[in-house]
Amino acid sequence: MTATEQTQTRPRGTRLPRRARRNQLLGAAQEVFVAQGYHAAAMDDIAERAGVSKPVLYQHFPGKLELYLALLDQHCEALLQAVRTALASTTDNKKRVEATMHAYFAYVEDEGGAFRLVFESDLTNEPAVRERVDKVALQCAEAISEVIAEDTGLAREQSMLLAVGLGGVSQVVARYWLSSGSSIPRDQAVQLLTSLAWRGIAGFPLHGADPAGQQH
Repeated sequence: MTATEQTQTRPRGTRLPRRARRNQLLGAAQEVFVAQGYHAAAMDDIAERAGVSKPVLYQHFPGKLELYLALLDQHCEALLQAVRTALASTTDNKKRVEATMHAYFAYVEDEGGAFRLVFESDLTNEPAVRERVDKVALQCAEAISEVIAEDTGLAREQSMLLAVGLGGVSQVVARYWLSSGSSIPRDQAVQLLTSLAWRGIAGFPLHGADPAGQQH
């Protein structure tokens, strides 16, 4: 970093650089939205949680919806990247399934509770929110379906159907596991779900494999 860049990014007194302030406001907003839901949350609450005045908050976000959407974009991207990273972490298909399940469970278990904004939003009747939630579900399924299609030779439509099923099961079970206060450790829960999913996926032969000696 050059001296000029250091000067530009160094806080002056109690003022934070714009990016740092934005991140601070997003963090405060997440706490309020997760605890209260969108409709009950107020910009006053978010400003107070962040320790700033409302005018400062409005300098960064023109309204509550824009603030919520910025958070939603951030956490939808985090989920998508987690799934893509899991799929790319190994070429062993059973381990891929397990890694993907782990990604969903870890996302749901994150202490910030951001998954509630994506999977349990009280604002899903808002088109901009619905669009983002549907988009990330589709993107995750597409990432999974690409691996399924490549390995099995199934048509895209068939691969997508399986991928949507895997993604849906993963997030629903992970949310149930968390909300029920299950005594089952996360790794064990993932192993159980992986066994269930793998028994189904393993039934599809590898594309181009020798039927007599195929391995998954």
